[in-house]
Amino acid sequence: MIAFIDLAAQQARLKPQIDAAIQRVLAHGQYVMGPEVVDFERRLAAFCGAAHALSCGNGTDAIALPLMAWGIGPGDAVFCPSFTFAATPEVIPWTGATPVFVDILPDTYGLDPLRLETAIAAVRAEGVLKPAAVVAVDLFGQSADYPRLAAICRREGLKLIADSAQGFGCTLDGEHPVRWADAATTSFFPAKPLGAYGDGGAVLTNDAALWERMDSLRVHGKAVAGDVAGRQLEHDPKYLNMRIGMNSRLDTLQAAILIEKLAAFPGEIVARQAAADRYAQGLKGCCLATPTVIDGGTSVWAQYVIEHANRDALAAHLKRQGIPTAVYYPVPMHRQPPYAGFPQGPGGLPVSEAKAELVLALPMHADLTAEVQDRIIAAVRGFNG
Repeated sequence: MIAFIDLAAQQARLKPQIDAAIQRVLAHGQYVMGPEVVDFERRLAAFCGAAHALSCGNGTDAIALPLMAWGIGPGDAVFCPSFTFAATPEVIPWTGATPVFVDILPDTYGLDPLRLETAIAAVRAEGVLKPAAVVAVDLFGQSADYPRLAAICRREGLKLIADSAQGFGCTLDGEHPVRWADAATTSFFPAKPLGAYGDGGAVLTNDAALWERMDSLRVHGKAVAGDVAGRQLEHDPKYLNMRIGMNSRLDTLQAAILIEKLAAFPGEIVARQAAADRYAQGLKGCCLATPTVIDGGTSVWAQYVIEHANRDALAAHLKRQGIPTAVYYPVPMHRQPPYAGFPQGPGGLPVSEAKAELVLALPMHADLTAEVQDRIIAAVRGFNG
């Protein structure tokens, strides 16, 4: 059976380093916010060229934390795509704010800057909500068009979050999304490009004050340096809570594992690109579309997504040959019951709705061999539906 994402092969390749990292944590016993957490945050920030990294319990909390830290809430509009996983819009109502769904580009699936501009203008004209932030998504491993999105956000006075759960490590003109975004978030769910052996997430930012507020929020709104400066405390500041927060800490064991995985990650990005190149060459002419990468972009290929007019029949054909596939996202968020009542940008979301009927992800990971890919390509090309 071919693996869709072969975590076992990666584990075997990195087993000596990971086993040693786990043993180090077991030896010192600091299982929550231990030294490996601080070390991992430092390495993560350096990898992305960010001033600060803040780890947390999962990629969903990572999106919520900057929204909370900015005080976004009732009466605010937060613009986001509908063609994404639930975590992207889910966190917006947590704060009391309202998600406004914006359509995507037909080639890269990134948030459409022109559609974003018209959605912001429509919300301002209606006067019910105040435009406050944008959450763009680095879908399937590649960067959204951050230079254009950031220019819009700066002009309109909106905060910009790069949801890089699928795109951690992607670049545009050699720069990571945090170059343009006020905060870039990611997930360490095991199947992500940089995955842990459990859950986890992180926020990257160049804003020291934002980092400090998020540091407070991830640990029950604890007092941080800016809260206690100049104050005489008669008790341990550990029990001084300055804001309503959450419990969202990255386990030390996961941080230790991620340190080793991060060290191997640049090589894995190269291997994923080689696999993507093999797919692109082998699948020419047999699909409606193979992936388009934004000009100047480097994808980390969280998924390799093709478009096919008879997508479901192709998936069934591949399954009969032991080849797994996945459909992202068969029901866009604006068509799901909890989100159906939220606003949409002018013109609706026709591209999101069309892509939901066409896209199919093929096996993709850093340990995908040419021999296995040849089998997959031959099976796709052999489909006559």
